[in-house]
Amino acid sequence: MAEAVYTTLDCVASYTYEEKKSVFIGDASPVTTEEEALAFIASVKAKYPDARHHVYAYLLRENSKNRYSDDHEPQGTAGMPVLDVLRKGGFTDAVIVVTRYFGGILLGAGGLVRAYTAAASGAVKAAGTRTYRTYRPVTLSLSYTDYNKLLPELEKRSIRILDTAYAEGVTLSLSMPEEEYPPFEKYVTEATAARAVLIPSDPIFDHD
Repeated sequence: MAEAVYTTLDCVASYTYEEKKSVFIGDASPVTTEEEALAFIASVKAKYPDARHHVYAYLLRENSKNRYSDDHEPQGTAGMPVLDVLRKGGFTDAVIVVTRYFGGILLGAGGLVRAYTAAASGAVKAAGTRTYRTYRPVTLSLSYTDYNKLLPELEKRSIRILDTAYAEGVTLSLSMPEEEYPPFEKYVTEATAARAVLIPSDPIFDHD
């Protein structure tokens, strides 16, 4: 697995924006597949069945896929601005649906773009962000002497101590950003004169 970092939404959230009596409800959610994105869009449509428009956009890491829909709003005034909120925010694996209840006053192209952007941006802000990166799980076995020597260094580095087992020696379950593993491996080898045993596992994605 190649090193990678990506940012998505932290949770499901909503935001309501009103413009000249039209109400725009932004609903945003993290997703991991197109099926999840489509299911979320369907759930929002079911929640507001009497609304005139359900504009949506989603961006996925899966095949670098992105989709949007104007849902009968003038082309370029709705779906693309919502997609731009995701793109400009650096988000992926995320979906936004903006539901519009028409208030009887035409907003014009510029007004629609501003309103859909505002509702989508508000939903994203309410959802918050979560950054994922490639982490390397590592098992570290060492003597008590080496453990006491290395512990301050572990606490200074971007290393998570997930578990500590005490027996004849100490066995630590660690997790660290993938890019931290090579220098950490070198440090442990040199600091313990190769006495400590490092066993890396396959890297995984996890959030900060």
